[in-house]
Amino acid sequence: MKEIPFTDIEGIQVGHAQNLAGPTGVTVIISKAGAATGVDVRGGAPGTRETDLLDPVNLVQEAHSVFLAGGSAFGLDAAAGIMQYLEEREIGFDVQVTRVPVVCGAVLFDLALGDHKIRPDREMGYKACIDAETGNSAQGNVGAGAGAGVGKIYGMDRAMKSGLGSYALAEKNLKVGALVAVNCLGHVIDPHTGERLAGPLSEDMKTVEDTEAIMLNAFSNKKNLFSGNTTIGVVATNARFNKTEATKLASMAQNGYARTIRPAHTMVDGDTVFAMSTGDIHADLSVVGFLAARAMEQAVIAAVKNAVSLCGLPCYGDFCGHP
Repeated sequence: MKEIPFTDIEGIQVGHAQNLAGPTGVTVIISKAGAATGVDVRGGAPGTRETDLLDPVNLVQEAHSVFLAGGSAFGLDAAAGIMQYLEEREIGFDVQVTRVPVVCGAVLFDLALGDHKIRPDREMGYKACIDAETGNSAQGNVGAGAGAGVGKIYGMDRAMKSGLGSYALAEKNLKVGALVAVNCLGHVIDPHTGERLAGPLSEDMKTVEDTEAIMLNAFSNKKNLFSGNTTIGVVATNARFNKTEATKLASMAQNGYARTIRPAHTMVDGDTVFAMSTGDIHADLSVVGFLAARAMEQAVIAAVKNAVSLCGLPCYGDFCGHP
């Protein structure tokens, strides 16, 4: 297998728009021809759009775009700009009088960093679509990762900056990749070395602490001390799957979260993964599933390692150097 850019997967375009004064932003994945799309939501505090439509029992079989955004529920407004962009290009589900773009998405909470009144909106969603025309493969403090941070269990003063990451693999003519904005409650580890890459910092601001140990020591505290989280991502493949199979693929890709985020899928995260099938390559779903989990694992790590310090939050590079 070889590593490839996420944007090398046929049938998708990726674009970003952000306002670092927020900081916040939008990342859009466009499939002009439509992609069989599934979703798996495991966090207890999700913010999503059109995920019910992706239930395999429902009518529409393909989505034309998936977006990831900051801004908490306010960030869902970005969908209007994406809808406008696609409708202008006559992309969408044919309802005779027009074409209605199927735009699904999820948001993360980044309002506690910077100016909470700056949020993704229609204009930012539209700009992200324009950016997708350039084949943008940027990572770090871009798009939905602009305001992402991890390790907020002690408050923002001891948190770390995270961002947006991507990773993709190719085996012969099969391609599988992941793109993710990491804003989790838990700390992030490299599962191959056990190294804590980002999370709540110690009082001397020199080491990353164990989030699970912190939570265990206060297990009887039921107050909402951990607001402001959620990891949201997309896996894409040029393998041919239907909506039911794409839903299972999204479920399997969640293993990438579980390997790198401790803990994952908490009641105060809105952890969500979308899966998009864009091609005609025949491939076993189980094989593509474990490749998607592997790609997601590496994308989470890339989100942390490519982030840069912002709004007073230190980043992985401040301690270990940038990749």
